[in-house]
Amino acid sequence: MNIKETSLINLHKSQGAKLVEFAGYNMPIQYSEGILKEHKFTRSNCGVFDVSHMGQLFIYGEDSLTKDLEKIFPIDLQNLKKNQSKYSFLMNENGGIYDDLIITKINKGYLVILNAACKNNDYKIIKEKLNDNYKLELKKDLSLIALQGPDANNILGKILPDIKNLRFMHGGEFKFDNFNIYITRSGYTGEDGFEVSIPNEIAENFTKVLLDNGSKLIGLGARDTLRLEAGLCLYGNDIDIDTTPIEANLKWAISKKRIDDQYPGSEIIKKQIELGVKKLRVGIKPDSKVIARANTKIFNEENKEIGKITSGTFGPSVEHPISMGYVDSNYSSIDTKIFLEIRGKKVSANICKLPFYQKNYVKEV
Repeated sequence: MNIKETSLINLHKSQGAKLVEFAGYNMPIQYSEGILKEHKFTRSNCGVFDVSHMGQLFIYGEDSLTKDLEKIFPIDLQNLKKNQSKYSFLMNENGGIYDDLIITKINKGYLVILNAACKNNDYKIIKEKLNDNYKLELKKDLSLIALQGPDANNILGKILPDIKNLRFMHGGEFKFDNFNIYITRSGYTGEDGFEVSIPNEIAENFTKVLLDNGSKLIGLGARDTLRLEAGLCLYGNDIDIDTTPIEANLKWAISKKRIDDQYPGSEIIKKQIELGVKKLRVGIKPDSKVIARANTKIFNEENKEIGKITSGTFGPSVEHPISMGYVDSNYSSIDTKIFLEIRGKKVSANICKLPFYQKNYVKEV
């Protein structure tokens, strides 16, 4: 398989990036300062992430498009305002998650941001479900640059002053170097920030301007520790085709007015909301400094296996090991004592609240 490269590949190399293959792309896992410093810089200043490997799917159509998309996604699109974004899912008939995504209402249609490893399959599924009645474009000529951190508003605001008026989970069209770009106020770290959809030919220049104004490039390593502290799911680890949004503790993302509607998995979702689930995603905090990583087995006090870890790391901002995983719902209450099997030994831990780190999204400006 040919490994793809984003339009920022030369900039990554010049900044000393350690590159790894991720979802078919040559991506920076970290830069010369390392994951710990990159993580803390994002929490205190403004980190810049190249997320151009993700899918940018544009779907164009008339009024009927909204109703047809509601047959695919469990979201209230009827009341979605222009340039407003919502988190949602692409599911199968069992409620299993093909992908989690962000959908934004734009002029003449919708923009859907898809996970890199899922985007091509997502495109096929959505196209088939829409019966070729609408124009779909999975863009290859656009990059996606994310700014995250408390200084993101100031740094991007120096370049594009009008972005300061954007509310959280809202977007808009802007100009840079006489090119049209689209910016949403959103992100994947728990911090205030923006995601910039920008033509490939100006992406490097745009990113250099951000760096000149005080931001730093941050790799996928710190992106992972940041999102885990914020209690956010990573597709393929914390959610997948074998989990439903309800089991993943993401019921809030199913629009209440859609509970009785028809969409893939709707009957399963409705039943799980009414009757509950057998397993549930929870936050887990070990009592010691031992890190419990993915696939670590979880036991109750009677030494019965009750689940497994799906993501685990050391949280630089909370200064403690943190994990997420699925447990038997009977053991999902906060402060429930559990044990993690790490290198053949049982390590005590507790079910804890999510997120581990207080989110700093800006909802009003």
